[in-house]
Amino acid sequence: MSSDLTDVNVRAPAPSRLALPAICLGYFMVILDATAVNLSLPALGRDLGGGVGALQWVVDGYTLTFAALLLTAGSLGDRYGARRVFCGGLALFLVASAACGLAPGAATLVVARLVQGAAAAVLVPCSLALVRAAYEDPGARARAVGVWGGVAGVAAASGPVIGGVLTQVVSWRLVFFVNVPIGLAALLLTRRHVPAADGHGRPGFDLPAQATVIAALGVLTFALIEARTEGWTSPFILGGFVAAALLIAVFIVVERRAAAPMLPLGMFRDRAFAGGSAIGLLINLGFYGQLFVISLYFQNSRHMSPVTAGLALLPEGLLVSLASLLSGRVTSRTGARPTMLAGLCAGAAGLFGLMIADPHVSYLVLVVPLMAAGFGMAFTMPAATTTVVEAAPADRAGVASGAINTGRQVGSTIGVALIGTLAGSAGLATAMAVAGAAFLVGAAVTVVVIPGRGVHAAKPQVE
Repeated sequence: MSSDLTDVNVRAPAPSRLALPAICLGYFMVILDATAVNLSLPALGRDLGGGVGALQWVVDGYTLTFAALLLTAGSLGDRYGARRVFCGGLALFLVASAACGLAPGAATLVVARLVQGAAAAVLVPCSLALVRAAYEDPGARARAVGVWGGVAGVAAASGPVIGGVLTQVVSWRLVFFVNVPIGLAALLLTRRHVPAADGHGRPGFDLPAQATVIAALGVLTFALIEARTEGWTSPFILGGFVAAALLIAVFIVVERRAAAPMLPLGMFRDRAFAGGSAIGLLINLGFYGQLFVISLYFQNSRHMSPVTAGLALLPEGLLVSLASLLSGRVTSRTGARPTMLAGLCAGAAGLFGLMIADPHVSYLVLVVPLMAAGFGMAFTMPAATTTVVEAAPADRAGVASGAINTGRQVGSTIGVALIGTLAGSAGLATAMAVAGAAFLVGAAVTVVVIPGRGVHAAKPQVE
């Protein structure tokens, strides 16, 4: 099978002005729910009980199913059509959000959050596949991906503040109920204004690979979550890491032998696809590890209230939004490689700058490093995403999106577990140094692996 795969899909008509807002609304909900709930946890715990372990699973259960199901969801979108699957994900997210808001106890809430994460996994790769279908011109597509990333920045920046305010003024339940009108608007606009991206409809759903990757990522995520309480050297945790490694090896063997693989391993022979996916993992590892630690630093070391801590993070979040929008425009003019390199270096400088944080340093001294960290992550992410999606054949856009977003979610989970543990054992300065080093490794990958302007003459073989 060769590069003519890019012509499989029927060319999309010129997009409506409301196509991109419709696509981005669903993505906004996904990111908002990943950040807004954190500042609601104390009130939620008082109302529902369940202890610290239950509260951890309210947050981490969402990430678990999100990370484990992204590749599966991307494959579904490619097979049945991205718009159809995207709308199904929106409907499921709405139902799960309502169940979260109505939850009578902690166990019910955790189950509803698991379903929410599964719905989020459906939405994210399909949203990028729809962007690709709606914007055929590479420059316009890069700018659209920048807007898509900017919306994520708005959600990430506003999530802590919205969560804190809604919890303090009304109830933590409103943090989940607010998804209902947003999701209904997204569903209506998508049905009316987003062009359908045809599915390839090929038989052979590759169930062994689907089950293996879900098991591998699920075991890895579970081990990383439980390592905080069990300890990194616990036989239970080490066994989980070994099991995850074995399952990944099984996944590779299964994919090599599959007639219609879910994730064609030949795609990784393309340097841009492989390098962009690795960069996605590294930036999330450094940034979200930092975000977890700095959020605790503001509340525990500086004794800020949840709302005040959310406001203290605004300089970082605001630049996330602006840098994402700017990244798309710069990438459309210069290519992805220089954009990623600039963003990774800026982010590394900001994260290394946060090494000075202690209970007595002035908050104003931390503003510039926070801004640099937020800018660097957001300036890099849309360019890395564009690199991966452009490297894949058109009928594998959902799988490509699933691959980079799986890497990013796994990076987030590793970052929170690793950098959070280092902050408690070796100190905040060491934790921030590791976060900055992740960005520097990403910069090295950009220089060594990513080709020229991030544009390739030929698509990778996928058989």
